[in-house]
Amino acid sequence: MRQALDTLQRNFEQVRKGGGAKAIARQKEKNKLTARERLDYLLDKDKPFTEIGAFAGWDMYPAEGGCPAGGTVGGIGYVSGRQCVVVANDQTVKAGAWFPITGKKNLRLQEIALENRLPIIYLVDSAGVYLPMQDEIFPDKEHFGRIFRNNARMSALGITQIAAVMGACVAGGAYLPIMSDETLMVEGAGSIFLAGPYLVKAAIGEDIDAETLGGAVTHTERSGIADYRFPTEEACLDEVRRIMSRLGAPASAGFDRATPEAPVKDATELYTILPEGGAKAYDMRAVIERLVDKSGFDEFKKDYGKTLLCGYARIDGWAVGIVANQRTMVKTAKGELQMGGVIYHDSADKAARFILNCNQKKIPLVFLQDVTGFMVGSRSEHEGIIKDGAKMVNAVANSIVPKFTIVIGNSYGAGNYAMCGKAYDPRLIYAWPTARIAVMGGEQAAKTLLQIQVASLKSEGKVIEASEEKALLDKITQRYQSQTTPYYAAARLWVDGIIDPLSTRGIISEGIAAANQNPLTDHMRVGVFQV
Repeated sequence: MRQALDTLQRNFEQVRKGGGAKAIARQKEKNKLTARERLDYLLDKDKPFTEIGAFAGWDMYPAEGGCPAGGTVGGIGYVSGRQCVVVANDQTVKAGAWFPITGKKNLRLQEIALENRLPIIYLVDSAGVYLPMQDEIFPDKEHFGRIFRNNARMSALGITQIAAVMGACVAGGAYLPIMSDETLMVEGAGSIFLAGPYLVKAAIGEDIDAETLGGAVTHTERSGIADYRFPTEEACLDEVRRIMSRLGAPASAGFDRATPEAPVKDATELYTILPEGGAKAYDMRAVIERLVDKSGFDEFKKDYGKTLLCGYARIDGWAVGIVANQRTMVKTAKGELQMGGVIYHDSADKAARFILNCNQKKIPLVFLQDVTGFMVGSRSEHEGIIKDGAKMVNAVANSIVPKFTIVIGNSYGAGNYAMCGKAYDPRLIYAWPTARIAVMGGEQAAKTLLQIQVASLKSEGKVIEASEEKALLDKITQRYQSQTTPYYAAARLWVDGIIDPLSTRGIISEGIAAANQNPLTDHMRVGVFQV
């Protein structure tokens, strides 16, 4: 675990460099701060910053030179004491141009603001859509245009949006600051226009410079598009802080919070509980007891459905309901052995009922994933695993209390769904470095793929020697395993990030603090529910 955390830290330091030293130097030559420097200046120093999507784009787009952090730095932080979402284009990455993953990340950040009714601050410095990949970012429902749709929806819902234009804001991207509540611009650096000087020349033959066309003076004195202009980035960010300081108090969902208390059991032991490789058994209660206040866990139906642990606890003072995969072998009242990490009919039934209870009591849910899937075989089918599994999936899908997911180990197949994977709208979802996310385990998947490929080759009349078959299996295994790592998942935003286990409490706490600003107005309805 410590080696994995060392690797995580090294990789994150690489991400922090954005487009690299030369690109940063070019920013400095223009007297501009980098995206991370802007956030460091803006955010409250005495409050936590929960970064979202730091590894977005990791090892993607090699032909284009990569897209570190998806070309955007963002997350949940505090400005003038008010919790909010911040989004900063990274101009050092392809001039802040939008890759497909950039759009996905910015939409995720807007989604967090929408779900939690958090103010959102945009620090704009972008050349617009990355033209060589425009077909993957421009026209579809979850592409570039959705950003402006979200601008409009957030405005209608009364969510504060502030845009500070600190560089280029071009073409369709020009609508973002204007659809925000207030637009601030930096003189000599910020510019807003639907078409830049080169395109204007090509389209209508007009010669004009960027400042005259759409600079800060133009938009504050002539078009009236912008509301404020400032001589420096620092002065601009100071005004953002003043605007935030005047916001009215947020609403409250009323989630219960007591005085936070640290776990009684040593949290650093989280580094040693999980066995390397994720194949061996361990007691998930030991993990829970090092995450929750006073190591207290009130277990629900302790002696029934034992491969899932359900119960009430507090995390940093917040009341939570925990659903976690038990990784030890357990024995039922009938004397039957059940494998750890597998969801059986009784554990699915228990979890569904527990989720209903938490919704009844308005208690946020925390899912701790280390799941290999649902149990298969005739006995399991006859006991109704599909019925009970569907019941659990229904409960997770229709739950209205905020859900938070931590992928500790395995996250395979339908187990990912039932344990509130990304498709089931967790408010936040993070992975430990030990996480593995895939449709099935690597060994089973590789052997299945091998059988398909060998059968295909034999159908063509080819003879496959044992040595060739082994080499093919090794190649398939290596490729498949590379696609199950937490980095692969984080790169594609299947998870919001990869974290040190010791950061888990803080991230869940910040997530609930955010969720508490959006009162629950709906009631849980499950529709047709097989019993």
